[in-house]
Amino acid sequence: MATRIEILSTVVQSALGDQCVSATIALGELTVVAKAENLLTVAQKLRDAPELKFEQLLDLCGMDYSAYGAGGDSEWEGQRYAVVYHLLSISYNCRLRLRVFAADDDFPVLDSVIGVWPSANWYEREAFDLYGVMFTGHPDLRRLLTDYGFIGHPFRKDFPLSGNVEMRYDPEKQRVIYQPVTIEPREITPRIIREQQYGNSEGFRKG
Repeated sequence: MATRIEILSTVVQSALGDQCVSATIALGELTVVAKAENLLTVAQKLRDAPELKFEQLLDLCGMDYSAYGAGGDSEWEGQRYAVVYHLLSISYNCRLRLRVFAADDDFPVLDSVIGVWPSANWYEREAFDLYGVMFTGHPDLRRLLTDYGFIGHPFRKDFPLSGNVEMRYDPEKQRVIYQPVTIEPREITPRIIREQQYGNSEGFRKG
């Protein structure tokens, strides 16, 4: 007998047709992948189809797959940037994850889904700020968490740990100024020190 999540997967694939690139069930959750050019159509179907009714966008986040699978048996060969949409159907009490990859790694662009789910407004601004993903049709796409003069996007996996520039208050100029980073980048490896008999019952008896 098919489980509830398997039934949902079948219904979603039937509703989306060939606009559904893939539908994967893992850890009790369904993830659907769609192409960037079909994003708005797919979003509207997920919201309006009577058998789906994903009326609410819970969250939207950017993803950088540039180092995905590094060091494993197979490295990532797909597009670098994706946006993940977490949806809720209040009518049917079920959830869905929609993943859409931006076609251009050098300048990632996706359509804004504000017209479908208005709650996407600040989420898209966050993804733009932290990952550099542009959203066509967004009414006010500007930085949300970093400073207006901030250079780069801090959640990209190639962003330097110490940043590109630093800012400080200059008492002579009486304003905040930007200058080259003065901190040398370094990686800190935690040092763990344990006693020789740590975790050994014999060691506790001797103590």
